[in-house]
Amino acid sequence: MTLSAEQVDAAARALLEAEAERRQIGLLSVAHPDMTLDDAYAIQTAQMQHKRDAGRRIVGWKIGLTSKVMQDALGIETPDSGVLYDDMLFESGACVPNTRYIEPRVEAEIAFVLKAPLEGEVARADVLAATDYVVPALEILDTRILRADPDSGQRRRIHDTVSDNAANAGIVLSDARHAPDAFDLRWVGAIVKKNGETVATGLGAGVLDDPVDGLVWLARRMHTYGQRMNAGDVVLSGSFISPIECPSGTEINADFGAFGRVDINFE
Repeated sequence: MTLSAEQVDAAARALLEAEAERRQIGLLSVAHPDMTLDDAYAIQTAQMQHKRDAGRRIVGWKIGLTSKVMQDALGIETPDSGVLYDDMLFESGACVPNTRYIEPRVEAEIAFVLKAPLEGEVARADVLAATDYVVPALEILDTRILRADPDSGQRRRIHDTVSDNAANAGIVLSDARHAPDAFDLRWVGAIVKKNGETVATGLGAGVLDDPVDGLVWLARRMHTYGQRMNAGDVVLSGSFISPIECPSGTEINADFGAFGRVDINFE
């Protein structure tokens, strides 16, 4: 790590204030050009404690940047992860207030709900054994950090995204529930419509070749920082489509075929 404990906490507080005030702060990778991923995850972890102190409850985890296309675009070779809190949950078909987010976007993915902990060096079989059920899901993204620095033009880096809780903002779960081995998740996909027009399609194989492998990666990543997934946790395994911008008045419908569907509206 290159940042002091004081700098980590200051960055965490700045991000939490930005979230509360629905505004964006400058890139942390510009303010701290030598910061590392360890610094970024430390900032994310510091926010976890502040959120808990404010009464929030952790309900799960998200995996991001799992597709090869997104990794190549950002010049990275690894996914990232973030934390899901209880106030991020929306029912399918709900309407998101226009006062909730700054620049909301949506991604389609498969969520895993666990019935047993996952920690450290696990295999695919361990993930399947620990999973209670899988479900169609939408992730709502938002960013409390500018997408690009106005002076230099430098775009957000993975350090900024991780610090900003992997741009996580909300989660929408379908009512459909399936045993984790009921479908070949590599072939589970979705047709995603925005205001009635198809804007994205994708398959589970776009997530590290198999969404199950996303949880294998996450268990190992979390172990590095002394964390683990617990029974009851919801885990977003990673998007297999590019983010869809959702300004006010947007209706999103994700049709997963036999796997189910999930919808969300933005006021």
